[in-house]
Amino acid sequence: MRKVIVGAMVSLDGVMQAPGGPQEDPTGGFRYGGWVAPLVDEVFGEEIDKLFGQPFDLLLGRKTYDIFAAHWPYAEEGPDDSIAKTFNSITKYVATRKGLELTWKDSVALRDAATDVARLRQEDGPALITQGSTELVHTLLANDLVDELKLFICPVVLGKGKKLFDDGTAPAAFKLAAQRVSPNGLVIAHYEREGAVQTGDFAMDPPTEAEVARREKLQREG
Repeated sequence: MRKVIVGAMVSLDGVMQAPGGPQEDPTGGFRYGGWVAPLVDEVFGEEIDKLFGQPFDLLLGRKTYDIFAAHWPYAEEGPDDSIAKTFNSITKYVATRKGLELTWKDSVALRDAATDVARLRQEDGPALITQGSTELVHTLLANDLVDELKLFICPVVLGKGKKLFDDGTAPAAFKLAAQRVSPNGLVIAHYEREGAVQTGDFAMDPPTEAEVARREKLQREG
């Protein structure tokens, strides 16, 4: 069984949009493209290497695929030669409902993301790692197809922008498998899926008259 790993750079308020540069994804009037670059440090680099040091294939949405396909095939022999060669040599699975021309070598179209990823997940093979691809990540989370989250949480608040979680996310519990804090204040957190959400109750038993009245008021107000 293959693991689905969401690899995401995310702000404190959950924004994922355009971490790499101003022209990466300015849709919706997003003005802070490149917000991760000033925070990159040695620990960040080590954790990126760890994420991509395991056997993996990429799992991408259409817009992120376009960004990557316009960059990584041309990045070999440059400062990011190692990761470029890795990305260029592995399979890229691309969630797209349209007839997108897949120009990047070893790219495979997924016409129904939830169904196709569920099928891939049951096969033998390397992990499936997402990068960016907010809409795809939302689909995976809504269908409980995420096995792990590798989050690079940056000490910035961005306000509006495409976010990691939306209202369609299926409830799920995760356990913290590893964590690290970088010198520039990034929190790198690795979470693994762990069953259903557990709940408890801090309320007094039996409840006070005031608490009973409060609950009745909530029921009346809907």
